[in-house]
Amino acid sequence: MSHDHPGDTPGSILAVNAGSTSIKFSLFAAEAPRQRIFAGAIDGIGTAASAFHVDDGARLMRRFAIPDHVTAVRVLADWLLERLARERLVAIGHRVVYGGSGYRATQVLGPALLGALFDASSCDPDHLPQERLLIDTLRRAFPGASQVACFDTAFHMTMPPVASMLPIPRRFHAAGLVRLGFHGLSCASMMAELARLGGQEAVGGKVVLAHLGGGASMTAVKAGRSCDTSMGLTPAGGMMMATRSGDVDPGLGWRLAREHQVSAAQLNHMVNHDSGLKGVSGISGDLRVLLDMAPSEPAAAEAVDMFCYQARKQLCAMAGAMEGIDTLVFAGGVGEHLDAVRARICAGLGFLGIEIDPVRNAAHAAVISTARGAVTVRIMRTDEEAVIAQQVHELLGQAATAAPGAGA
Repeated sequence: MSHDHPGDTPGSILAVNAGSTSIKFSLFAAEAPRQRIFAGAIDGIGTAASAFHVDDGARLMRRFAIPDHVTAVRVLADWLLERLARERLVAIGHRVVYGGSGYRATQVLGPALLGALFDASSCDPDHLPQERLLIDTLRRAFPGASQVACFDTAFHMTMPPVASMLPIPRRFHAAGLVRLGFHGLSCASMMAELARLGGQEAVGGKVVLAHLGGGASMTAVKAGRSCDTSMGLTPAGGMMMATRSGDVDPGLGWRLAREHQVSAAQLNHMVNHDSGLKGVSGISGDLRVLLDMAPSEPAAAEAVDMFCYQARKQLCAMAGAMEGIDTLVFAGGVGEHLDAVRARICAGLGFLGIEIDPVRNAAHAAVISTARGAVTVRIMRTDEEAVIAQQVHELLGQAATAAPGAGA
């Protein structure tokens, strides 16, 4: 990466991670070792608990109403313009959840890609519109910085056809309707951390990555390559989640349309926002809330039971895809913090070699498996923003090598 003026600092990379109810962001030094300068988030967008907080040594926290993503993006852009006034911002990396089958490798956000993301917004209404708004706003705010898309689906490009194809008429496969997989940046973060902790032997083995949060997925990674994952064409597929149904009988849509006059749009909203833990319990999509209420609320207990049961089934399916398992990694808000859920998911999986230590599990230790268990069970915190910064650095570094003297 070239510098515009003699004596310039190496510059920085901003990593932005927009979710359905939050925006996380971190600033990194552009050059190795890419030290994190600050990290922050806008959480609870559209809820009474919305807040803006930053950790840059001073720990700024502001609680105020953030009713929607338009407000959240404006608040973030205004704060960044003030905070980065003296920074030389080289690039902004954006997590893009849905890239479709045509755009999956990390790349600069040019006109063609921006147009494709706009056209694909109807495929992922929970993420892409917010991501497009954020991209457009930050492009205008920081015109000198490269804008880079880092796709959540890229990690799963190594899935073989037997895992990625949908069992529907082949003409739809040719049109790009395939199982894409998601949570790819989280998976990349977990594998990088596994390499640091367990070395190449662990990375080269048979690994199941359990990203369990508001969205939940299981991914099978063999010899460092994704070979299957529970989510499919959209993030609504796979296992039951906070408000998403996961896989349901394809005939459900026909039945609901005929007997309950549910339109396609209403069905899409239902399986993404009114199902899963929230739908089954009728109370909440938050497992913490449901665990507390389970002793007195049968519907809450049933929702927790279903989540753990489905997670255990998906774990076994991923192990089956690899003909075994060496390492299991729990991550995400649920996987990292709820020991009761981890224990219930792993219960009865001794036949796979999974055996967790109750004391280590309750203490949220880095390794929670017993010494005699054949499978190493770990807890990790994912760092998607660090992965975004790394991918942006690698992409722009390759561009600079290909065109010496070209600016970032």
